[in-house]
Amino acid sequence: MICSVLLTFFFATPVRADVSVVIAKVKPSVVIVGTFKPTNSPRFALRGTGFVVGQDQASTGNLIITNAHVLAQPAELDLEAVLVVQIRVRHGEWQMRLATVVEVDKAHDLALLRFEGPAVSALTVGDSDQVREGQAVAFMGFPIGGALGFSPVTHRGMVSSIAVAALPAATASQLNDKSIRTLRGAGDNFNIFQLDGTAYPGNSGGPLFDPDTGHVLGVVNMVAIKGIRESALTHPSGISYAIPSGFVKQLLERSRAR
Repeated sequence: MICSVLLTFFFATPVRADVSVVIAKVKPSVVIVGTFKPTNSPRFALRGTGFVVGQDQASTGNLIITNAHVLAQPAELDLEAVLVVQIRVRHGEWQMRLATVVEVDKAHDLALLRFEGPAVSALTVGDSDQVREGQAVAFMGFPIGGALGFSPVTHRGMVSSIAVAALPAATASQLNDKSIRTLRGAGDNFNIFQLDGTAYPGNSGGPLFDPDTGHVLGVVNMVAIKGIRESALTHPSGISYAIPSGFVKQLLERSRAR
């Protein structure tokens, strides 16, 4: 009888992965996105985080997702500055690769990049439509612009709310220019994940993932969404946000259709 009860409990209880194992699986796919200029000191400037999602149709380059705002704006670039990513290779060393922009989705602050070279392990993009409030999540990136070192940092938390990207302003004067442009560009407003874990600007573009499977559920966003979500607040909060992975899937599908 006791054996029967134990067996029933064992098979009825969901098997959860060791978080350390999942982190080890996710880490090789998380990259640093930045710019390189040989006349600067330092020559490399970290702008945010990205993660590998596979290879392009011709299998000639690795595809990366990051935030659109992570990319340097035209006014910030000159003939010497180039877009690069840094990936982890053998023995945990960082290797710099030139990157190019495949597509930018300004409405959802996402960008698809490509870099050449051997295939890098890719993360699986999960179904964000299945995410529920209260669900446990984790995210990985390079907080505070790499001030803590170029080692991916993992934070755990939960989805505290699924809400629209912009709060309704009490008056028109509380909407800033960026909020208005973003909302117009997105057409219908879209939902985002509000997190109870604290992310920092260097985390922008990093993966929000399921701590049991490592599947990507969203993209951490510390600037654009915070700007439109909290534009009506006098003192912005420390709340973190993520863009649902469904928009990442749409971006990848458009890329494959070309």
